[in-house]
Amino acid sequence: NVGSIFMPHGLGHFLGIDTHDVGGFLKGVKRDERFGYKSLRCYRILQANMVITVEPGIYFIDHLLDEAFQSDALKQFLVNERIEEFRGTGGVRLEDDVVITNDGIKNMT
Repeated sequence: NVGSIFMPHGLGHFLGIDTHDVGGFLKGVKRDERFGYKSLRCYRILQANMVITVEPGIYFIDHLLDEAFQSDALKQFLVNERIEEFRGTGGVRLEDDVVITNDGIKNMT
């Protein structure tokens, strides 16, 4: 899961009474513990009137990059020279808060 090196957080979470509202995993659903999946906060079919965040981002986290470059399975997908240009910059994440509708979403951001 190469994408998780750069986006180790989940893509979004429910909004409600709490900022990171519960309910993303229904009772009895087992979380996937693999790298890149264990940070997901929502694993269910979205329905009308649910409110959820959409948070794509990219980060350059040294220890994740270092581990990836040590992995034969991952390093083949990485271009060290390009990644080195961005090390130390941190990263960026965008966030939209949306309401699920019957035919799409309503962006509240």
